[in-house]
Amino acid sequence: MKRSELNVIMQQSADFLARMQFLLPAFAFWTSDAWRDKGPECAEIVQSQLGWDITDFGSGDFGRVGLFMFTIRNGTMAELRNPLGKVYAEKVLIVREGQVTPTHFHFQKMEDIINRGGGNLMIQLWNSTPEQGLAESDVSVSVDGVRQVLPAGGTLVLRPGDSVCLTQHLYHRFWGQEQTGTVLVGEVSRVNDDRVDNRFLDPIGRFPEIEEDAEPLYLLYNDYQRYYRPDIVAAGQS
Repeated sequence: MKRSELNVIMQQSADFLARMQFLLPAFAFWTSDAWRDKGPECAEIVQSQLGWDITDFGSGDFGRVGLFMFTIRNGTMAELRNPLGKVYAEKVLIVREGQVTPTHFHFQKMEDIINRGGGNLMIQLWNSTPEQGLAESDVSVSVDGVRQVLPAGGTLVLRPGDSVCLTQHLYHRFWGQEQTGTVLVGEVSRVNDDRVDNRFLDPIGRFPEIEEDAEPLYLLYNDYQRYYRPDIVAAGQS
């Protein structure tokens, strides 16, 4: 993806969130220059992978296959072993009409997917086999505390206000229903680490390769390592 394209998506997403009265934390709008001046006090943002996350899954067509995410809070995989650790995460997602997130499951993350407003969210579901393929068995899920059973590959419609609990190893694929509008999606889950916890049914690129044709509007969380150097800041302040 081009950096200029990512910048446009960020601005469009920020505008949509503002219209939906969903406010992002202040660090969402730190520029690359601002990040260069940040010290060790910001380490949790980097370590917990908080912030902007935009991907086209290697499709080259974000509007057709892609997803906008912003991680608001998160622990780390190490904290899962600590009874008093931060073992939860929260994200906001924006799903456009017809925009598909490819079929995948998570090894350790259980998540509630919540339609916070806008259009309808369509979620297609399968159990997984021991070989990590698609099972032919019926799928049982909790939709706002009510148990529902769907056939393998069945599609659940989440209307504004609806939510579903997706357990580990449950394959899911989702998109915004056509002619219902862009969807504001909330995600509340166990600790999230997309570097190690995703199993995609088909090989895809989870993180985009970026063509740097412009300065970043704001940083993706994968950009932090290029701009955030707390050791240099600390040395300059000593």
